[in-house]
Amino acid sequence: MTKPVFLVTGNDLAGEALSLLSDYEVVYAGKTPSDDDIVALCSRHNPVAIVVRYGKVGAAAMDAAPALKVISKHGSGTDTIDKAAAAARGIAVVAAAGANAAAVAEHALALLLACAKSVTTLNARMHQGHWDKAMHKSLELEGRTIGLIGLGAIGLRFARMVDAIGMRVLGFDPYARSVPAFIQQANLDTLWRECDVISLHCPLSPENAHMLNANTLGACKPGVIIINTARGGLIDEVALINALDSGQVSSAGLDSFEAEPMKAPHPFHGHPHITLSPHIGGVTADAYVKMGVGAARNALEVLKAGDA
Repeated sequence: MTKPVFLVTGNDLAGEALSLLSDYEVVYAGKTPSDDDIVALCSRHNPVAIVVRYGKVGAAAMDAAPALKVISKHGSGTDTIDKAAAAARGIAVVAAAGANAAAVAEHALALLLACAKSVTTLNARMHQGHWDKAMHKSLELEGRTIGLIGLGAIGLRFARMVDAIGMRVLGFDPYARSVPAFIQQANLDTLWRECDVISLHCPLSPENAHMLNANTLGACKPGVIIINTARGGLIDEVALINALDSGQVSSAGLDSFEAEPMKAPHPFHGHPHITLSPHIGGVTADAYVKMGVGAARNALEVLKAGDA
């Protein structure tokens, strides 16, 4: 008798997660599966569960797998899953929320410090033999105001970090249930007006796509720093380039982009005021295990509940 299948839209899964799936056959879609690849694998293996690492899972994949009961995100962001299609078919969508919170928050802090202290620019200049001590002035973050959009597990952890630096912390999240006293809740207009740094930590939805655009960037304090470790679609990339070129935005630290992987040439490439990383904020050895175990456990809970 064949085992039911878990389809992983990636090349691997942590050993600790695999040990939880001994009653299932685990099938991998590869490093960068296309939508068609995922549909074909669903048709071939009829999985009961899909663990989403890369690529998108839409209605066509769901229809190709009539046994499918649950789609489990290897991480927290479920924007690559068609949740409306899943709901219409009675398929549960779950996420390993918080599993990579420490990793992403630390990366957001790294990007913030890189922007404020010109780390990458000075490093490149030093390697070229320059000594810019007499000309360079970094930005001191103590006493500056940072606005966090999204106060989930990542946003709250990052908030504690910047509070420890001595920054004033404003936060916007209409869904936040409990917010520490050191975070001043504010609306978006207040964040644009008062913040020296804006950092994004919210999911992407049709309602907030391009929330940072020509109008909102124009409403920000001149010289604002933009940090994004959430989703690239939250930012209108053309508007950001224009704001950087005009000086309205002084610098940006970006870990996610509208189209991934980013293809060359891209307007961000070579820009002196942008620090880039390839959507690896949550990619650490520890987070890899936590996300894999969380995704496996979440899927198993749904399957066991269905069998009860």
